[in-house]
Amino acid sequence: MDDGITGLLLAEENDLRFPRFTSEDAYTLGQHIRKRFKGSQRCSKGKGIAIAVKSVAGHILYACTVGECGDVNLEYWTSIEGMIATVIKTGHSTYYVERNLTLHGKSPDQYGLVYPEYRLNGGAFPIWLTNSTVAPIAVVSAYAESSQEDHQLVVKSIRDYLLKVHEEAMADQVGSPGLSHRRAGSVASLQ
Repeated sequence: MDDGITGLLLAEENDLRFPRFTSEDAYTLGQHIRKRFKGSQRCSKGKGIAIAVKSVAGHILYACTVGECGDVNLEYWTSIEGMIATVIKTGHSTYYVERNLTLHGKSPDQYGLVYPEYRLNGGAFPIWLTNSTVAPIAVVSAYAESSQEDHQLVVKSIRDYLLKVHEEAMADQVGSPGLSHRRAGSVASLQ
């Protein structure tokens, strides 16, 4: 059984894979999400958000908040941690897990996703590498109290970032002969 949306969510997870994922990628992606949120209607209406990128080994690669102190509180960070735990356990985005459980009339507890350790709210998305099918390498998450909007914010940001990475790789391929020639020339001039 598929409501159409869960199939699209799985396709996103399959399509949005990274050729590599470094701490620099995590920082740049986190900043991209922050910038996109700051330009959103939710932010202009005074809504806050917590954003985090964390490796599956537990290393914090990026974390920030947007909003006034009272807008983003400890509950936001507790939700972020629970969402990340859900993605690590299932290998799927929290929005997919939430939709899939609802579609099948199941509760999170039936799948070992016991609150408060695991959370389905907000948008947490697995970072998969193109050459790995075993487990995601990291999780990017955003929490501003709307699963659908938070998920869309993260996915759009990932899609834009991957497009940028692809364009840079293509530009490097096109310019690589001249670049290697210049490098050789500069090394020779040092001798």
